[in-house]
Amino acid sequence: MTETPPFRPVLRTQSDVEQMWRRLMSPLGFSSASLWMVVIEGERPVPHILEIVELGEPPDSGEIDSFAGLLAPLADPDTRFALLRSRPGGGRPDATDQAWARALYEAGRRAGARLEMIHLAHDHDVLPLTADDLMAESA
Repeated sequence: MTETPPFRPVLRTQSDVEQMWRRLMSPLGFSSASLWMVVIEGERPVPHILEIVELGEPPDSGEIDSFAGLLAPLADPDTRFALLRSRPGGGRPDATDQAWARALYEAGRRAGARLEMIHLAHDHDVLPLTADDLMAESA
């Protein structure tokens, strides 16, 4: 019996990261909201994925500091973090999705960590949460 090697694509662009999330989240369909994290060393993901389950409201400043505390010891110039929020339903990113993305970007900033574009997965698609998406809600 041959063992399947771990999924370790080359991740050079945002499109590469989006394709990774599409593969990892397939098949789509979620019963609750979660946060997913993949650590990328160089151009390849570490073959482990972290899921934080049953997300509620977007984190407050103290919770952002706690997440930054998780990222900070792992952050170095050759390490990046890919983050995705999953939730049931569909449609465009809503205010809660956008608030989560802003909080995650802030945690990365506080930790001195390099974050890839944050993504959203719902029951119908995987979407990047672009700066335009985040600016539209805060305007």
